[in-house]
Amino acid sequence: MQTIFLQAGVGGGVLPQVLMFGAIILVFYFFMIRPQQKKVRDQKQFREALVKGMNVVTIGGLHGKLLAIEAETVVVEVDKGVRLVFDKASISMEATAKVN
Repeated sequence: MQTIFLQAGVGGGVLPQVLMFGAIILVFYFFMIRPQQKKVRDQKQFREALVKGMNVVTIGGLHGKLLAIEAETVVVEVDKGVRLVFDKASISMEATAKVN
C-alpha cells in the first residue's frame, strides 16, 4: 500500500497562509456580517416608515393596530379599548392579517 503525505506551506513562505486567512475573512464578511447589517438597516427603515392605522406585530408576538407614533414610543391597540405603549424598537413587522 502506498501512502502519500501532502505538506502545505513547505518552502512556500508566508504568502499562501496570508491569502488563505484573507479568503476566510472575506467568506465571513459576505456570508455572516453583511447580511446581518442589511437586516438591521431594513428594520430601521421599517420603523421609520411606521404610520397610524398600520397593523403590526411586536417582538413578543403581540398583534395590534398603531394608534399614535411619537419620537421613541408607539401606542398599540390590541383589543377594543385596550391600548399599550411600546418602545419603537419593539415593533417587529407589519401584520398580514387584519386585527379588529
